Amino acid sequence: MKKYMVIERYKPGCFDKVYQRYNIHGRSLPSGLCYLNSWVNEDKNICFQLMETKSPSLFGEWIAQWTDLVDFEIFPID
Repeated sequence: MKKYMVIERYKPGCFDKVYQRYNIHGRSLPSGLCYLNSWVNEDKNICFQLMETKSPSLFGEWIAQWTDLVDFEIFPID
């Protein structure tokens, strides 16, 4: 599986909403998209997630559930 760094930028005022949804529904990852680890910056407006998958198209399915609260950048890691 290939690893990816996902940078999530929380939209203004959405930090609490993101974690409220997460506490209710979890990460909502489709099967085949695997979470490895994550870190939130000190300002609590950016989350860095290390993930892996064989099918990068799964990111679109996952991101669609969060775009009202978060902007995403995804970088493949060699």
